[in-house]
Amino acid sequence: MNITQIDNNLQTLFKSFNSATFIYDFLLAFGLPKASIKRLQSGGLNLSKVNGEIAWKKKLFFKEVESEELYTVIDAIKSTNTATKHDPRFIIVTDYKRLLAIDTKTQDSLDIEILEIAKHYDFFLPWAGMEKAQMQLENPADVKAAEKMAKLYDEIKKDNPTYTADDIHNLNVFLSRLLFCFFAEDTGIFPNKGQFTHGIESHTQADGSDLHTYLDNLFIVLNTENKHRKGLPSYLEAFPYVNGGLFRGLHSVPVFTSKSRKALIDNGDLDWSAINPDIFGSMIQAVVTPEHRGGMGMHYTSVPNIMKVVEPLFLNELYEEFENSKYEPRKLQALLQRIAKIKIFDPACGSGNFLIISYKELRFLEIKILQQLQTLQKVATGFEPHQLELIPKNQLTLAAQYQPSLFSVIELSNFYGIELDDFAHEIAILSLWLAQHQMNQKFKEVFGSANPTLPLQAGGNVVQGNATRLNWEMVCPKKAEDEIYILGNPPYLGSSMQSSDQKEDMAYVFIGIDDYKKLDFISCWFYLGSKYIKKINSKFAFVTTNSICQGEQVAILWPKIINNDLEIDFAFQSFKWRNNAKAVAAVA
Repeated sequence: MNITQIDNNLQTLFKSFNSATFIYDFLLAFGLPKASIKRLQSGGLNLSKVNGEIAWKKKLFFKEVESEELYTVIDAIKSTNTATKHDPRFIIVTDYKRLLAIDTKTQDSLDIEILEIAKHYDFFLPWAGMEKAQMQLENPADVKAAEKMAKLYDEIKKDNPTYTADDIHNLNVFLSRLLFCFFAEDTGIFPNKGQFTHGIESHTQADGSDLHTYLDNLFIVLNTENKHRKGLPSYLEAFPYVNGGLFRGLHSVPVFTSKSRKALIDNGDLDWSAINPDIFGSMIQAVVTPEHRGGMGMHYTSVPNIMKVVEPLFLNELYEEFENSKYEPRKLQALLQRIAKIKIFDPACGSGNFLIISYKELRFLEIKILQQLQTLQKVATGFEPHQLELIPKNQLTLAAQYQPSLFSVIELSNFYGIELDDFAHEIAILSLWLAQHQMNQKFKEVFGSANPTLPLQAGGNVVQGNATRLNWEMVCPKKAEDEIYILGNPPYLGSSMQSSDQKEDMAYVFIGIDDYKKLDFISCWFYLGSKYIKKINSKFAFVTTNSICQGEQVAILWPKIINNDLEIDFAFQSFKWRNNAKAVAAVA
């Protein structure tokens, strides 16, 4: 049972709400066995003999209330072992107007009007086998949005078959533009909340027949500077100039039906400000990959796992320098200049997770540096004299002189990627823009001003292509003085799992090297990375299965890397790579 099915079940439940069968229908909505629910309803599994109560071992204690105060009832239940002696996961009390619930494992509580329960389905997801510890990484809002986008994609595909690579690319560009508009209308990029979705509802026919024309015109407007706009209706004139390349180029908008128009509006009705750009890109990839639909949210690298690469590769060192420079304004300014020039390169970037997290972490560090410079300046000029002893005397004059410029110096143009899949490539570029807007908002919260999000500036330098065939230096140019960090989670694939194309890629990369056929596919990235970073200020780190670090692969691969005058800076011992997926891999 996935989230979309649960959502649909709950919508159906409340279309024909029946208090007499509510709790049984509610349990069925989460995929609990019909036979068990039938036995519960007939009394066979109900361990309570009190009328209006249900006690289902390990699952539920439920009590309906007619005249008593709900809060008094649930407090009484908590203070006795009436409910807890059968170890129910959830305690629910309701008068069928309001519903109170407790998760006995996490001690989380819920207090809502009963007709709003579909908005809070994630509270009860453990019934469907999705624990909240897992869902902290798989934000339910992300999963729900990805599921709804999958529905929209399917409806569009019915009436817009893709026969050529250009057809596929047009559809991919269209979806990335839609995603931007959904985010923009809920996060303040567009001036009015709901502006995009309300415009479609108000200015297109219910049968969808003119929606493609409306969107064609809107996308042209979003790519037109205000000074060049002439004779536009007010509802289009109200949209801002976006630029950045997102709406540049004429990519035909697919045709719509009443059903696909409704699916688009349903997507717009979600609260896209709750979506997490860090991982959403990877989840949205499942939209165009039907075999991944059943596990939406399982096929991505989680933020904690990404940090296992980012922190030791470059972030820990930068924070150490920050701590050592805390009371020396000149060193703090030098650190700002350093992080402004750092290049991050992911030559297997997927939808951009590693690039996005790296970008955001550098922006967070930048905020800390600027805050510290502000503090030093205030102390040295007498605004915070109680902290005067913190600044060495020889730094006081410098601290008084430094007035930090409250604008970010970290540009997306310093973030580079290669991705084979066209849709993932489009989403990576989009996700970087969204992450930039998110960090601009954070910056503004702290300092009261920030770089404007619009018009979009140049995005990340993410190219679509085969990383085993492209010249990495053409994608991410390097100079002797550059500081470059290469990272990512390339495809693993042992020799027996490689496609014919991948075997050809291996032959291309390892030309002249004996026994390369015994290597995992990911060895290409290690070998190419070792050649790229030679004789420059650069490091690389990739997530990999532990098989390239044991057995016969060690003697084939690692001498070729170490002999490039390189050394291993850090590594993890093998551990189980876990997210919400059922399968786990041993990685190093």
